[in-house]
Amino acid sequence: METKGNKKHSAEKIFTLSEFRREVGIPLVLAKKLILWGEVKSARAIDGTWQIAEAEVIKIAEVLRNPWKKSYYFFRALGPGVITGASDDDPSGIGTYSSAGAKFGLGILWMAAWMLPMMMAIQEACARIGIVTNRGLAGVLQKHYKKRIVASIVFVLIVANIINIGADLGAMAKSLQMLVDINFYVATVMFAAVVILLEIFVGYHIYVRILKWLAVSVLAYIVTAFMVHPDWDVIFEAAVIPRIRFTPEYIFAVIAIFGTSITPYLFFWQTSEEVEENKMARKMFRSLHQKDDRTITNRIGRMRTDVETGMILANAVFFFIIVTTSQILFQNGIFNIDSAEQAALALRPLAGDYAYLLFAFGIIGTGLLAVPILAGSGAYAMSEIMKWREGLEEKFSRARGFYFVIIVSILFGLALNFFHINPIMALYYSAFLNGIISLPLLVAIMVVSDDKKIMGHETNPVWVRFFGWLSIAFITGAIIFSGVLHFA
Repeated sequence: METKGNKKHSAEKIFTLSEFRREVGIPLVLAKKLILWGEVKSARAIDGTWQIAEAEVIKIAEVLRNPWKKSYYFFRALGPGVITGASDDDPSGIGTYSSAGAKFGLGILWMAAWMLPMMMAIQEACARIGIVTNRGLAGVLQKHYKKRIVASIVFVLIVANIINIGADLGAMAKSLQMLVDINFYVATVMFAAVVILLEIFVGYHIYVRILKWLAVSVLAYIVTAFMVHPDWDVIFEAAVIPRIRFTPEYIFAVIAIFGTSITPYLFFWQTSEEVEENKMARKMFRSLHQKDDRTITNRIGRMRTDVETGMILANAVFFFIIVTTSQILFQNGIFNIDSAEQAALALRPLAGDYAYLLFAFGIIGTGLLAVPILAGSGAYAMSEIMKWREGLEEKFSRARGFYFVIIVSILFGLALNFFHINPIMALYYSAFLNGIISLPLLVAIMVVSDDKKIMGHETNPVWVRFFGWLSIAFITGAIIFSGVLHFA
């Protein structure tokens, strides 16, 4: 056995990794990370299993009794799933949810509860594809479908991303104007430049930490929802029992919410970042002079914790934005949000006169989180089609094509802001466009992730298959109803 640290007395109890995580009551993903971070000393047996001495278990159990410390470690251990979930609540998401909450009150709240398992299923299917094939989504599709079809999908994805980037940059600039006296166009250029420089010059292993902690900015809406003291019985009833209105505006909102929650760019990002995580894990194990003996099954188990945490975070924010805006805006007769200032009013119970400040930081923080992911998802997809070197860990000189797509996407998104488009309305309509585009992508994802020739024994479990196809049926029905109502 190869031992790390001092040799322990032979009579001391030894725990396996699974026994260790059960003993201290933490997920497997966190138990593994505590070892890799050096917080828990361990040894490797000849068969490759981890072994942890009882003294180490007692020590870390004492540390984890502090709930803040335990939460910190847990959040630190999470990876692409939580980033994906947090980026789901980007300015487009915040703008769309705020607009829907103001327009329909609690009448749209049921989507938060009913869509959660769909979101989990789709993101798990995407993550499975990345883990099993060790390729991004576009690369996998290209191996099994005609290149013309995949290229068309990627082109539409990049166009939708550019529109979303433009809307996000505009919302960020308008939010900054609420804080300082700055020209709108100067602000949009500044944000575009910051994001480009971060993506090019900051390595993924550092950048991922920045993205993850920026996710905290969306929690203001959860706090505000509790401060307005809503009638929780009414809220939970509205969340569980759908009250669908078959009007053009309502169905439009349903598609927009679907498009900003189960959104195309996250499919590509989630798959590619699982591949990036594989690369980082291999580097880490080599630096420790150890073998990476993780099986695909164990990797998927840890991924599920990550993905589910991210999707729960995303949906909790969605839920509480609707609650907050329905109480503060809808009940006070503000049914249409036409500006960032109006949207900021939803946070007044928490921040008072500083509501604008809190809203602005939330939009800017989530925008800095989402815009790089929007641009990066398109770059991953295009690079896989063109056989370019790809990845946020790569130097610019080694992956020029990959970074070129990122730069061009952001610059085209920036240019959209010079056409005098209302940023809040742009967010809403870009979400609707994403809802339309998501349909063919969802079908492709479900077909690929259930193909035994591609996935082997790791095809979707029953619950992923059920909720994945349910999401397809849901958005198909919404699009059909939207068309019927529009032309009726």
